[in-house]
Amino acid sequence: MKICITSKGKGLNAMIDPRFGRCQNFIVVDVESMEFEDHENPYIDSTGGSGIQSAQFVAEKEIKTVLTGNVGPNAFQTLQAAGVEVITGMSGSIADAVDKYKKGELKPIDKPSVDSHFGMK
Repeated sequence: MKICITSKGKGLNAMIDPRFGRCQNFIVVDVESMEFEDHENPYIDSTGGSGIQSAQFVAEKEIKTVLTGNVGPNAFQTLQAAGVEVITGMSGSIADAVDKYKKGELKPIDKPSVDSHFGMK
């Protein structure tokens, strides 16, 4: 099963990026094998719609759950429509977040955690 964590860098020791749509990287982790892929966010500098585009990008990777700091309403709705659970309030390293997820310590949200355009530069 694959999960996706928003990241400020590459690899499992990178820190979580608190933004979803404008995060620097997406780290896709297979929680059984701990194999992972780094994906630079192609929508980080979009003039608009980065949340929706990032959510579509993640959904295409067949992700079950996204771990991030915050998620806005458009991204949340897109992820929810694709059947992707969203867990917010994350901070620290990617490895720590995966460990908490595997231990069942994290719960998905049922609404966005921030308003539209959160995290714009």
